[in-house]
Amino acid sequence: MKKINNDVVIHCQEDCENSPRKALLKEFNIAFAHNSLEYILDQVSDDISWFIAGEVEIKGIQNFKENIQKMEYVKVSELVIHHIITHGKTAAVNGRIKTENKRTYEFCDVYLFMGAGKNSKIKEMTSYEIET
Repeated sequence: MKKINNDVVIHCQEDCENSPRKALLKEFNIAFAHNSLEYILDQVSDDISWFIAGEVEIKGIQNFKENIQKMEYVKVSELVIHHIITHGKTAAVNGRIKTENKRTYEFCDVYLFMGAGKNSKIKEMTSYEIET
């Protein structure tokens, strides 16, 4: 599926709509591409832990929010989601982001939810990113 959403071209497999958790993770990644802070914060727990491989560990909703706000200068022009895999309390998303300044990043995010229910919030994120 390809759609243009606020000047960001988004590619994602059609099957991402088959489960509530996959749909949430698709929208969560689109929110990152748009710097939609409010939506992002609504999906994570107050005690969120975000591990950015090789860089930093961010703990707590306030630190998480501050780090998301620092990313506002990055303008995404294209988001490609290759796969969204979910099982129980865990999930993973991998894909590619292109920025307006012509940089390309391959990414994989691994998620741990508070529970297996479809309304559970994200408790942990581990992000891997490589500039290509």
